[in-house]
Amino acid sequence: MADGHTPPEAGSKSSNFLSAIDVPADLRKIDQADLGHVSDEVRQAVIEAVSQTGGHLGAGLGVVELTVALHYVFNTPADKLIWDVSHQCYPHKTLTGRKSRLNTLRTGGGLSGFTSRAESEFDPFGAAHSSTAISAALGFAAGRDFMGRDNQVVAIVGDGAMSAGMAFEGLNNVGSEKRRMVIILNDNHMSIAPPAGALSDYLTELRSHMPDEATRDAGIAEEGLPRFVDQPTLFDDLGVPYAGPFDGHDVDEMVRVLTAARDLDGPIVLHVITRKGKGYAPAEASADCYHGVAKFNVADGKQAKGVPGAPSYTSVFANALIDEAARDERVVAVSPAMPDGSGLTKFGEIYPDRHFDVAIAEQHCVTFCAGMAAEGMRPFAAIYSTFLQRGYDQVIHDVAIQKLPVRFAIDRAGMVGADGVTHQGAYDIAFLGCIPGFTLMAAGDEAELVHMVSTAVEFDEGPIGLRYPRGEGVGVALPERGTPIEIGKGVVLKEGSKVAILSYGGRLHDALAAGDKLNAMGLSTTVANARFAKPVDDELVRQLAEHHELLITVEEGSIGGFSALVFDSLVRQGADMAKARFVPIYMPDIFIDHDKPANQVAAAGLDADGIVARVLASLGMDEARAIAAAGVGAE
Repeated sequence: MADGHTPPEAGSKSSNFLSAIDVPADLRKIDQADLGHVSDEVRQAVIEAVSQTGGHLGAGLGVVELTVALHYVFNTPADKLIWDVSHQCYPHKTLTGRKSRLNTLRTGGGLSGFTSRAESEFDPFGAAHSSTAISAALGFAAGRDFMGRDNQVVAIVGDGAMSAGMAFEGLNNVGSEKRRMVIILNDNHMSIAPPAGALSDYLTELRSHMPDEATRDAGIAEEGLPRFVDQPTLFDDLGVPYAGPFDGHDVDEMVRVLTAARDLDGPIVLHVITRKGKGYAPAEASADCYHGVAKFNVADGKQAKGVPGAPSYTSVFANALIDEAARDERVVAVSPAMPDGSGLTKFGEIYPDRHFDVAIAEQHCVTFCAGMAAEGMRPFAAIYSTFLQRGYDQVIHDVAIQKLPVRFAIDRAGMVGADGVTHQGAYDIAFLGCIPGFTLMAAGDEAELVHMVSTAVEFDEGPIGLRYPRGEGVGVALPERGTPIEIGKGVVLKEGSKVAILSYGGRLHDALAAGDKLNAMGLSTTVANARFAKPVDDELVRQLAEHHELLITVEEGSIGGFSALVFDSLVRQGADMAKARFVPIYMPDIFIDHDKPANQVAAAGLDADGIVARVLASLGMDEARAIAAAGVGAE
């Protein structure tokens, strides 16, 4: 594989090709012989920007030459580039009018870390979840043909994304439709975690057929799009011709191959070999190739470390599950390509036969767990809230209808910060709460999460979910071992008489802080921790409604979630609401953009100040009036 150019040292003078490139049309004016230098400058720009903001670094570094070649050969934005997942899109953004804003990546008001239709005409399709590009590209191609246009459509798909069913669904349709489009299989032998599954082994075998540079040059010169594999591939058998493998870090080779592919009259799969983290030594040496990084020092790659705080919810979950697994050999853990992000890497090291990484395949993950549950195992499906959406039919059809005790560990529930709208864990309360027979818990702090893991292990009556937020816990002491919680029972933490705040999940500490502020204003406030959304604690709900003037529910989720279940409880019980008002607080009916989580929570009105403001507004008071009524002097 070509070594490419060595990126200039930080602070050194470059040839300044990039300064003359505002849009790809400018790139296409540059001599092809200089594209290697352009690639060097793009790589350095991405490194320097991400060192300031943090973000997805390794994936973008691996596609720099490929990206330069794509924009050089194809007439973007008329020709459509569809990036799968799109965490590799920083070089693309650098070349498409956004280089001056790279240092705002993933920050409030700044560039998205993914492609976004709202951000640029060069982003024809937004993506941040895996395996959508082939289907979308085929849709673009069909629309083009229907409208009588002549542009080209290109899907860039990682080898990890190819493991998901939707990629094969799209590929199957491409093979029958035969529409003009290019599918680039960007094979870096690395997803977010090391690849898993038989497809990875198959692609490894195809990789081994890439010949030396001279042989590739001769093949390209003679055939345009040679295939160096000596037998039909899986792609050929599905009706989509295969070419390659090619060196994705040889920009001249990429230009020649893409030019040949551009002029074809049907579909083609180009197998392109790249290296994640390419061109930046610390990334190349890292186990995850610097997939996602904090701010770092460019010279040595050392990442900024935050001040040590409470353990993360993810690590607390993982340690609690390991503890439970030591006592119950039926406990197994399953993750769809996110063992590290879900905290299961350590579990897998201790119990390698009881941990399953099923690759990027959430639908399969859920039904796989259903099968194990039917066989008497106690499976935990550890899936981020945003990714559980992708297995929703299986949750209903394969798990809930059959009342199978699959345990869903729902990580990243609520605001997720820099990953933004595509990753917000906003909907799981609503989309699980409407399923009959589904038990739902949410931890108010990390100690409660330990107890909920134990509760889930012991619960065999049907599916059960436990949700918990991203990031650190609140700093409470952890129990030595978990103790099962009584199903459907909440707990009152502070007693009051005028206002009742019923919190579900990760905003409990804000609810408690809001209670303190309201009490200081003379508004006697009860704060309760619901712990369960389903079954909701009917008795607790009725007591809070009938003995307070105002009942507030607080949840870090969308409309239709916990508050709807509480309202249903009030109606079912015929609760006396003559004196009380019911006011739900949930995430607003908008997609909340990337920012710091604390800013997102505040924008949603879910922090302590937001809860207090909502209480006062519901009572027709402002803060000054409340303080005056309480006889509390301003300090």
